[in-house]
Amino acid sequence: MPPKRKSADSPLLLDVKSPKTKKVKPTASAAQANLAKSSPPNVSAVMTPMSVKVPTRARRGGGKAPRSKAPGFYQSGSGNNSVPPIQHNLNKLFDQYRDNPKDAPDTIGIEGAQKYLTDLGVELDEVAHLGICDLLQCPSIGEFERESFVSGWRSVSSGDKTYDTIARQAQYVDVIRKKLANTPAYFRQVYRNAFKLAKPEGQRSVPVDSAIDFWNMFFRQGKGGIEWNSPSTQWLDLWCEFYESQNKRPVNKDLWNMVGELVMKTKEPDGESLSWWTEDGAWPMAIDDFVNFIREKRKVSGDNMDTS
Repeated sequence: MPPKRKSADSPLLLDVKSPKTKKVKPTASAAQANLAKSSPPNVSAVMTPMSVKVPTRARRGGGKAPRSKAPGFYQSGSGNNSVPPIQHNLNKLFDQYRDNPKDAPDTIGIEGAQKYLTDLGVELDEVAHLGICDLLQCPSIGEFERESFVSGWRSVSSGDKTYDTIARQAQYVDVIRKKLANTPAYFRQVYRNAFKLAKPEGQRSVPVDSAIDFWNMFFRQGKGGIEWNSPSTQWLDLWCEFYESQNKRPVNKDLWNMVGELVMKTKEPDGESLSWWTEDGAWPMAIDDFVNFIREKRKVSGDNMDTS
């Protein structure tokens, strides 16, 4: 159970109709409501090609300004003997994928990012792609910045293993896939970082259709996620059904994070029984209502509910 929070610390934008009065949520603005779509596209339509997902963000240079360094700090180091070999190699590798070396010398854009991921053997709609985005602190999907590219790969390199070539970086992608499958804390980190990638530029919430697509990628094994559906309860399918039919609000950061916690909680021993849930817990109202939604279905279908 996550620790209790004061409502002022993390205000929720969700406004689920419910007879309960224990939590009061402000309603979403009209601008947020307009982000929601009634029919979610397939995840491939969102992430393949990447230009469908983030053409505007990429053209504008992403969602955050790169941190400044002294001139030449992250440049290729040609003629500068003080630059470590790994930094020199990573800069040369970065240069190969730049879309516009003249006007954007420190940015890899959509076309270069697609080629880079292809060379790594990473599919655009697999969770390992978002693991790469987390490692390299991408400001948006389809964009890499020189500083975070170099520092990210240096952070996982060591004296006897440097990830400064495509072949070696492709080997590290396998490490990412294994960590996603076997290390819950790392999976949580990548999932939480994906919030900033899923939301449109300038917005504070993720549109419903995009959230559904990302949840289907993270919480199914097919694309390198963890399987949330179980033989007794089709958790992911029921959550998507519930959220699309009864909520339809853009997903703010608090709810995004707590959906990940809900997944982990239900995968604990006896977690599927929901015996851990209490009405005075610190879960967002949407999750409280989902628990009641599940319990009502179980009353109709029996405790060992199977909605397949």
